[in-house]
Order: sequence, then structure tokens, then C-alpha cells
Amino acid sequence: MTPQESTIETKPLVAGIDLGGTAVNVTLLDHTGEFLIHDLFEHPARSVEGPAICLQQIIDGLQAAMTQVGRRKEEISAIGLDTPGPATADGVLSKQGSTNFIHPDWAGFDIRGNLEQLLGIPVHYLNDGNAAAVWGHNSIFGNQPEKTSVSAIIGTGLGGGIVHQGCVVAGSRGFGGELGHVLIPTALLCEMIPELKSHRSLCNCGRVGDLESLCSLTAIRKSLLPHFLQNYRNHELASLDPSKAAIRVRGLAVAGDEMCQAIFRVQARALGLFFDQMINTFDPDALIIGGGAIETEKSFQQWFINEVRQGMPTQREEQQDIVIEIMPNGDTAGARGAAIEAQRVLISSH
Repeated sequence: MTPQESTIETKPLVAGIDLGGTAVNVTLLDHTGEFLIHDLFEHPARSVEGPAICLQQIIDGLQAAMTQVGRRKEEISAIGLDTPGPATADGVLSKQGSTNFIHPDWAGFDIRGNLEQLLGIPVHYLNDGNAAAVWGHNSIFGNQPEKTSVSAIIGTGLGGGIVHQGCVVAGSRGFGGELGHVLIPTALLCEMIPELKSHRSLCNCGRVGDLESLCSLTAIRKSLLPHFLQNYRNHELASLDPSKAAIRVRGLAVAGDEMCQAIFRVQARALGLFFDQMINTFDPDALIIGGGAIETEKSFQQWFINEVRQGMPTQREEQQDIVIEIMPNGDTAGARGAAIEAQRVLISSH
């Protein structure tokens, strides 16, 4: 038996932990690549109360997951952890703080190192977009080492990641795959959608015209919905609080509402322009779309993909067969991807 086989035989489990603003999602992966938890397994995160309380919530959530599958914490070989960024490759949150963690003690906090110290188990860190990208890539290609994919995760913001020839691109400082902040050629977008010519898309990061400023729930709430409501003043969303109205846009778009579909058309076409840049940079095997924006009926998913393709300039003949896939099991993508990456690092280190 090799040292690698011995390690996996004696401590076969890897945990994946996806920490969000209000909940922690946990999964468990055995040495055969089987997930022992098949559905969303959430536990309160309480991140607004600061790192000390939140880390204990992570530990409690992990213990609850182990209890559910009848295993012990001592069996875990490694943990994959993901959080919203920005953070370094080592899991130290930005000194300006994390996007979703508002307590001041999070600024500059070493979440990976502190969790590793508390648990006594090696912890491997990814940002949440990269972790989801790993899961999307793995679910489509498995362990094929030569494959490359680009994932865009449309949620409150725009996360994502690049897996190049089987390895996630984290960058030298951990900020690789910040796809939401790639600038979009808005002049081309306005040619496709003339109603946007007077629209100014400002991102929370301060950039104007990046992908997140056009393709996210925040973009709908802050700019796209108010912009389109100028021409739909009698629309049922016009009288609602902007936050509540924004949440309803997807459902109305699925039902065929003209204005709401126009908003999602903007997002799809912007994503198409972004994917065109990724095709010319990475020549990927697949483009993957995930997140709440498309976690709905298959007919709407296909409509959205068709609109994305409408936003993509004509590709070279050799690249016209690049597929666009919907990420499966989107609500568990982060935890699963974190676990897969931690297992890969564990195996490669032995």
C-alpha cells in the first residue's frame, strides 16, 4: 500500500464548507468521489456577529453533518472552505472587509488559518465563485485533466471562476476569477439594446460597465429595474419597494412579462459579450452559467442561453461548438467544489 493509499484508507473523508452571509452549507465527500450528503445541508452562520461566533457556527454545522451520516470528525482528512471575496489565496479576507460580512472584525481576518487551528484539520481555501466553478467543471468533465471551462454565477453579485486544464485559476494573490469586475463593451451592448443608451451601470466596487453592474440581482435593483420602469410606469412592480420588486423580476420574466424579459435580455447579452472575451482568452471547452437567476424552468433556461448566444459576436468556425451549460445542483455548488478541490490538494500532496 502506498502512503497515499494509506492516508485515504485511514482517514477517507473530506468536508466542503460554503460560508455565506447568513448560512453555512456543508457536504461530505468520500475517497471514491461520492457525496454522502445529496441535498442542501444548511446551518445558521451568524456572520453579522463577527468571526468568533461565526466560526463556532461553522464547527456546529460540520458536527451536525457528521451526525447525519453517522461518521466522526476524526475521520476527516481535510476541509475545503469557501467564502465570498475579496480574500487572498490563503483565506485572509480583504482589509476592507468581505462583500457580505459587515462586522468590522472580519477586515483582514485569517478565516482559513483560524478554522484550521480550531479544528486541528488541514483547511484549503477558495473564494465562493472559484469553488462553484470547480463543481460545475467537475460535474461536466469529471477528472479529464485537459479540459477548460469558464463559469459565471449570477446571484446578488456576479461570481465565477476559470478551470484551466483541470486546475482552478486562483491567481498569484488569490484574486483570480473575479469575473464580475471584467469590463463589458457597453457600446456594443447598446447597439443590441438601444433602450440602454441613457443607462449608467455602476458597480458596488466603483467600476462603471463591468459584468456585475449589468448581470446580478444588485444590478436589477439599483439600475436596470428603475431604468426600464421609466417606460413602464403602470407596471405592477412600479409601486413596490425596489428590493422586493427586484426579487420578483425573474418570476415575471419566466411568466412572459415584457419588461422583465427585457431586463433579463440585457443580462444575457452582457454575459454573451463577456463569454466572447473568455473564448478569445482561454479557448474553453465549455461555458457554464449558474446562480439564482437561472434556477428555474428549463424553458426559461433555454431562452436565456439563446439570448446569451445572441450577445456573442460570430465565433471562428473551429469554436462554434463550444457548449453553454447550466450548472447542476446550484445551491450546493460552492460546498461541493470546495470539497473536490480539497481532495485534489490532499491527494497531490502525498
